[in-house]
Amino acid sequence: MALRTFVKISSVNNLSDARYCAGMYVNVMGFALEQNDSNYISPQKFRELSDWVSGVEFVAEFKNSHPENILTTLQDYEGFTFIQIEEEAHLQMLLNTNYGLIWKVELEKIERLDEVIMMAESLKDGGIVVLLEGDLSLDQSVKAKINELSSKCDVLVGFDITAENVNELLEETQIKGIALKGGDEIKPGIKDFDELADILETLEVED
Repeated sequence: MALRTFVKISSVNNLSDARYCAGMYVNVMGFALEQNDSNYISPQKFRELSDWVSGVEFVAEFKNSHPENILTTLQDYEGFTFIQIEEEAHLQMLLNTNYGLIWKVELEKIERLDEVIMMAESLKDGGIVVLLEGDLSLDQSVKAKINELSSKCDVLVGFDITAENVNELLEETQIKGIALKGGDEIKPGIKDFDELADILETLEVED
């Protein structure tokens, strides 16, 4: 089995998510590495989780950390391929590292997409993947702008995705893929996978 599109799982903080998503052949898993984040993963816990999975790449997720602090933090971890950041000003400072870059953009208004579209060529030149999140709905006007952006650079959509609309989104846009969020276990080893599983199962295709 395989998935129809590239899938990133964000904020993984437990073994249940890690093992399930790896078994569903997601492409990358993101882990929060800032200690003030509610989903923070220590170096020891990351080793424990990553040792249980294979065939997936890992994203080091940051919100406000300065690039120097990001690179210092990563010295305590092994196995990350990508860095995800939210500060636009930090992109240039991390371009010449050995990590791929994911830029998370919060969409409060549709006009924000226009601003990102204007940056698309430089984002493509830098090999930067844009992760769109926020509170917008995936209506036709939003999808049209997402398609314009994704025709110029790599885009992941991480909002308003359901099992009912995910295939339509893929058919109507040129996005690289989607981003879904992990969540807390009910108790160790027990997790409600319903929403996450419904989307991933919808994307399953025969090899």
